[in-house]
Amino acid sequence: MAITILVTLVFIFELLRRKALREKYAFVWILTALLLIIGSLFPEFAINLSTTLGFATITSFLMVFFGIIILLITMQLSLELGKVEDQNQRLAEELALLKMKSAE
Repeated sequence: MAITILVTLVFIFELLRRKALREKYAFVWILTALLLIIGSLFPEFAINLSTTLGFATITSFLMVFFGIIILLITMQLSLELGKVEDQNQRLAEELALLKMKSAE
């Protein structure tokens, strides 16, 4: 698992180098990958943490953990989409005003 995650990290850094992925999005993926590497190298930590938090199995803990990560990523992307939609609306209105002024 650690090797797969390291390959994924290399892929993320390659996307950053090509400017195909923005830094603010890459940060979330890098942080997630680092947590996964820690979990794969020290599985006792994840087991102890899940037991401490009251989960019956490690699988339940991991499902909740990854669900929260996916929820956070979705929220971040939704916020970004909202900003882009507002900007797009504003630019469309400005363009319409400029076209009206140039037609006069």
